[in-house]
Amino acid sequence: MDFLTAMDISASGLSADRTRINTIAMNLANAKTTRTPLGGPYRRRSVVQAATDVDDPFSVHMRSALDRELQGVRVLGITQDTRPLKQVYEPGHPDANSEGYVSYPDINVVEEMANLMTAQRNYEANVTTVEALKGMFNKALEIGKA
Repeated sequence: MDFLTAMDISASGLSADRTRINTIAMNLANAKTTRTPLGGPYRRRSVVQAATDVDDPFSVHMRSALDRELQGVRVLGITQDTRPLKQVYEPGHPDANSEGYVSYPDINVVEEMANLMTAQRNYEANVTTVEALKGMFNKALEIGKA
């Protein structure tokens, strides 16, 4: 594996983790949102990811047998959760139904914070990898100058 392939793998992880962090932040910010512009309460969102090749079409033909399994990650999309809404009895709420119940998103703040910490740690690991790669690249340039 060369420096650029490793950088591509880390960059794909950084991009996917940034999307996860933004989505989790949106879930936390809307945990009590009962009315959206589209109508109804906010629905929790999740990021769908998949492994993907990090090669461009030319480099696919130049790979060696050692690095054929190297893959990065890409975001396939952001989906809405299908969990049922939480029904809370609040008859004075403007969004209460005829029986006095308000529909709230089923967002577990503890679960979202655990997901956020995981995504943040993944992001930090990828940043560390990029920094290590930059250091190795600079050392290789210094050796080449000598």
